[in-house]
Amino acid sequence: MYRKIIDAHIHLDMYADTERLQILNELEQASVESLIAVSNNLASSLRQLEFARMDRRVKPAIGYHPEQSLPSKSELEGIMQLIDANRDVLVAIGEVGLPYYLQQEEPEMDVAPYVVLLERFMQKAVACDLPIVLHAVYQDAELVCDLLESYHITQAHFHWFKGDDAVLERMLRNGYVLSVTPDVTYEQEIQHIVKQTPLSQLMVETDGPWPFKGHFAKKMTHPSMMHHSIHTIADIKGISLEETYLQIYETTRKFYRL
Repeated sequence: MYRKIIDAHIHLDMYADTERLQILNELEQASVESLIAVSNNLASSLRQLEFARMDRRVKPAIGYHPEQSLPSKSELEGIMQLIDANRDVLVAIGEVGLPYYLQQEEPEMDVAPYVVLLERFMQKAVACDLPIVLHAVYQDAELVCDLLESYHITQAHFHWFKGDDAVLERMLRNGYVLSVTPDVTYEQEIQHIVKQTPLSQLMVETDGPWPFKGHFAKKMTHPSMMHHSIHTIADIKGISLEETYLQIYETTRKFYRL
């Protein structure tokens, strides 16, 4: 049985040291070939690079997560310089995007500076010829599609996407890829997205250490959980498990040029 998988999105630096070591020690047993380790800020980016130096299965991406206060000018410049200095080892720019959940908490907040920040990262992705990893859900995804199109970016990964069918159709038409977390095993909203998305544009992720419910309640989020996701995707699509594993693996490998 073909079982190799890649975690398309994990915050490796947010695990406790003991948990991270456990995950890395168990990757081979779990048939996990690589981890796409995304960053939240400058300190996070430095740690992902450090992990990648220690373990070649860790594939680093550098970015600034949008669900937080804007970076200082010096932090942003530090991130940009880090990208330039490590271009050869990076697999992507990310995690970047727009602050949907922050807007729900602060309806009066000005989103314009976040759009400007995202454009800086898009420009950097184009300049460095790197894919971009996006946090863009619901109505934010439409604006992000506008920006991607304006910069002629086709290598875009919408992680844990949530939104309506019209935006999803636009994303798929543009050739972007999506990834789903273990919540695909119990969330109808995510199962609906999987139904609409061609298998060739789907990847799996954990977004660890984010916790999950259902079968995974009260468990540390582990890349092995993605096997459950793949079983669910195969069931939803009525495709053999073998084909589902192979296609998702190949899509992720090609997208991140592994």
